[in-house]
Amino acid sequence: MQISHLGEITAILTAICWTVSALTFSIATRRAGSLTVNLFKLLLAMVMYMVWSKVMRGLWLPTDATPEAWKWLSVSGLIGFVLGDYFLFTSYNYLSAKIAMLIMSLAPPIATIFGVLLLHESFTWLNLVGMVLVLSGIAIVILKREEVDEKMTHGLNYPVKGLLLAFGGAAGQGIGAVFSKLGMGSYDPFASSQIRTVAGILGFAFIISLTRNWKKVRSSIVHQKALKPLLVGSFFGPFLGVSLSLLAFQHTKVGIASTLIATVPVFILLPSVLLLGEKLNWKEVLGACLAVGGMFVFFI
Repeated sequence: MQISHLGEITAILTAICWTVSALTFSIATRRAGSLTVNLFKLLLAMVMYMVWSKVMRGLWLPTDATPEAWKWLSVSGLIGFVLGDYFLFTSYNYLSAKIAMLIMSLAPPIATIFGVLLLHESFTWLNLVGMVLVLSGIAIVILKREEVDEKMTHGLNYPVKGLLLAFGGAAGQGIGAVFSKLGMGSYDPFASSQIRTVAGILGFAFIISLTRNWKKVRSSIVHQKALKPLLVGSFFGPFLGVSLSLLAFQHTKVGIASTLIATVPVFILLPSVLLLGEKLNWKEVLGACLAVGGMFVFFI
C-alpha cells in the first residue's frame, strides 16, 4: 500500500528519534569521550542491524547490495558518520546538545544545494516556502539568548571552536544525505544504513589508530554511567533514526527530508523543560510555531 507523504512522515519520525539520541549521546560523550561514543554507538547499532536483517531479510549482512551501492553508501558513511558525527560529538564538549543541534539545522540548505547539483532535484515555490518557514523558526530559537553566557568568547555567546565543529557536523550530514540517496536507489533502507555503519566503524577505527587512542577508548568504555545512555542513543540514533532518514530520502527530495529532520531543536524544547529544567521564552515559542507551520506546508 502506497502511503501518502511517506517521506515527510518518516522525516518527522527521524527528528523525534534524533531528539532522544541527541540528549542521551550528549550525556554519554561527557562521561566517556566523543571517540569512544562514536565508535561504540556504531558497534551497538551494527549488532542491532544484524539481528534485524537476519529476522526480516534472512541475511546477517547486506551481501545482496550492488558494488555501486556499496561504493556510494560507504562514502556517505565516511562523510556522515565519521566526519560529520565526529565534529558534532566533539562540539558537545563546548556546547549543549540543544545548541549543537540548532546549528545542525544548516544541514538542509547544504543538502539542498548538493541535491540539485548531484541528483538534479528541483523544488516548487511551496517547497521553498516550507523550508524558509522551518529554518526561520529554528533560527529564531537559536538567536533567542539575551543573557550573557559565561562561556562568551570574543563577543559571541558560544565558543567559536564549538560552533565550527557543529557546522562541520552539519556539512557532513547534509552531504552524506545526498550520497546516501545516490547509492541507495530502491534498495532496502535498513540494509543501506548497515553498509554506512560498516564504513563508519572502519573510519573511526582508523582515526583511533592514527591518534593512538585505543587505550583511552578501552578505559573510558567501562564507565558504567555512560553505557545506558549509549545503548539508548544507539537504538534511536544510528539504528532506527538513520534508517528512517534513508527511507525519507528514498520517498521525497533530500532537501525536504533534511529540513523536516532538522526540526530536532523544536522537538528538543519540551524535554529541555521537563528533564533539564530550562525555561522557554516567547522567541522559542514563536520559532517553534513557525517551524511547525513550515512542516505543515510540506503536506499541502
